[in-house]
Amino acid sequence: MLRRGLRPAVRCTGARPRCRQLSSSAFGAGPRHLNVIDLHAEGEPARVVVGGVPPVPGKDMREVRSYFMQHLDHYRALLLHEPRGYPCQNADFIVPSTRPDAAFGVVIAEQGFIYPAMSGHNIMCVATALLETGMVPMATGPITEFNLDLPAGLVRVRAECAHGKATRIELKNAPAFCRPQDMDVVLDVPEVGRVVVDIAYGGMWYVIVDAHSVGLTLDPSRGREICRIGEMIKTAAKEQHPLDHPEFDYPGPDILVFREPAADRRLPGGQGSPPALHAKNAVVMSNGTLDWADEATWTGMLDRSPCGTGTCAVMAALHARNELGLGEDFVHSSIIGTTFTGQLHEQVALRDRASGESVPAVVPTIAGRAWITQFGTVVCDPSDPFPEGFRVGDIW
Repeated sequence: MLRRGLRPAVRCTGARPRCRQLSSSAFGAGPRHLNVIDLHAEGEPARVVVGGVPPVPGKDMREVRSYFMQHLDHYRALLLHEPRGYPCQNADFIVPSTRPDAAFGVVIAEQGFIYPAMSGHNIMCVATALLETGMVPMATGPITEFNLDLPAGLVRVRAECAHGKATRIELKNAPAFCRPQDMDVVLDVPEVGRVVVDIAYGGMWYVIVDAHSVGLTLDPSRGREICRIGEMIKTAAKEQHPLDHPEFDYPGPDILVFREPAADRRLPGGQGSPPALHAKNAVVMSNGTLDWADEATWTGMLDRSPCGTGTCAVMAALHARNELGLGEDFVHSSIIGTTFTGQLHEQVALRDRASGESVPAVVPTIAGRAWITQFGTVVCDPSDPFPEGFRVGDIW
């Protein structure tokens, strides 16, 4: 069990396809022990792995992520599948940084063999775990700043801390964008019909859908319907409008956000508090592969948090439509009512590696809170018949 001031003895990793029966020899001859810290960020869980995973080669975090996916996915499956995990669990593997200006590197792993280039809620949990265990020392003043190395690029962390607790985590993300050719995309979705979407990048590729346009209300009681329709639209988007990141290999779309219309409000605090754009969203994540011939696979799971990279993607789309300016607060509510606050800080230009053309983008920040829920050691014994866990259709 990791306590404040102790550092993990071993680097970490994780990667590869869904739950296949694998010989436990993948973990070595003896029992495998993983030191973990469980947290949630505004409702969405994450399991931060701080020890027990072998070294992961790679000259940068994109290569580290790729190696993890090809050779170490059994760690993701072990942690996220039953009996040690459940559908909404996520894993964050802390590894040495590949660059001198970052405290640590992070490989993010989710259900369905998804390894995001960046994830806001996951990195809020990572930053909180690093600070509250002393792996990154808290500054003597109220603000602690440090960087993390991710496949998306350098992520800057600005943490407000008091009495040994990280009370607010602000992340400066890699550039987000919504290109003209990815706006007002018309999809033909089986069983749903014609759906018009935007597709934007905020660390993952988001299909952005007006919930009302497909007859949805973003209420927890309609979670199954939101997941079903969302996964169908997302799969149709993958088939009918595939795309890739202009600067590096990251194909999409790989996630979907339903949103309700944004409204101008005042932040709490009374007269003189800054105006902000408020909106509610529900992000649908995959936990398997949709098969149009099998209705049982037309499902997914909902992000319990307001979703950090989803907030960045939505802000990029709003900016592309001249609905959100630089320096304006954007308050994003989750399906359970928790919030992240985002802001766009500057316009930048990316260079398309294929065409050489300039791609307009914006640099976002997102802020929220995370809490440690438990410290633990995850064990896989060589005699365990489920070294990569299992999935049963009642909840998967």
